[in-house]
Amino acid sequence: MKIETLGDVLQWTREFHVHLSTSMFRCADQHESERARLLLDYLVKHEEKLSRSLDEFQKFSSYGVLATWCIEYINKQPIIAHPYCNESFVSLSSEQIMEVIVDYHQQIIELYRYLAIRNPIPKAQAQELLGNLLFFEEQEIMLMSQAANRLEDL
Repeated sequence: MKIETLGDVLQWTREFHVHLSTSMFRCADQHESERARLLLDYLVKHEEKLSRSLDEFQKFSSYGVLATWCIEYINKQPIIAHPYCNESFVSLSSEQIMEVIVDYHQQIIELYRYLAIRNPIPKAQAQELLGNLLFFEEQEIMLMSQAANRLEDL
């Protein structure tokens, strides 16, 4: 997917969450550890929720905001290219699964942070959208981490 605008970034991020969810879903039933299966099931549902939420962000954002160019970022720091397709969650412990998931989400957060802070986006609405996306992703990764920690306590 060629990413040039803020709308492309949202679409890519939504697809990222969908593909990550699908990858974890395929691995959940095959995992030996019941704890890891429970974690993967939870993460699948959470990633599906994230993709639906990004749909809502896109629906309620104006065309002008979504058409805001952000190719400058892509030229300097490429977006992760869905590496989870190469990684099997079946072979990872629940702690390793969370490390991978947190790392992927941190990369998305860094993308939003960079676009919100460094990219000279003239539209206040675009800045607001990026700020909301950044806050949203940060909150969601905290929720996932807390749930994973509670699962480890069982």
